[in-house]
Amino acid sequence: MSKTKVIHPDRDPAFATGAYSDGVVAGGFLFVSGQAAVDFKTSQFVRGTIEEETHRTLQNIKTILESVGATMDDVVKCTVHLADIAEFDRYNAVYASYFSGIKPARTTVQSVLAEELKVEIDCIVKLPA
Repeated sequence: MSKTKVIHPDRDPAFATGAYSDGVVAGGFLFVSGQAAVDFKTSQFVRGTIEEETHRTLQNIKTILESVGATMDDVVKCTVHLADIAEFDRYNAVYASYFSGIKPARTTVQSVLAEELKVEIDCIVKLPA
């Protein structure tokens, strides 16, 4: 099986965030690693309200998808980590606005997140033919 590394197009090459790829294309799918409220142009985490962090996180995912010709409507599965599950309703309102039609399958859990972040989201995307 062949696979291709996908990098957020705004990522500063010096911004090292761990031993992983932003995304990997394999078998007609894009697997996007956990994304958070990061400004890839400045290499900084951007903390804010759950709504602000969810929006920035989903914008990062959207940018990665667009770099390989996909859209948010091509997302088939998301896994979401919230630092505080009590913020679920506020996060969910922003999350829902990014998907039209059939929403992706999703798992949402409470987790301890690095850098005092409030949300991290990874996803699986079926690439257009």
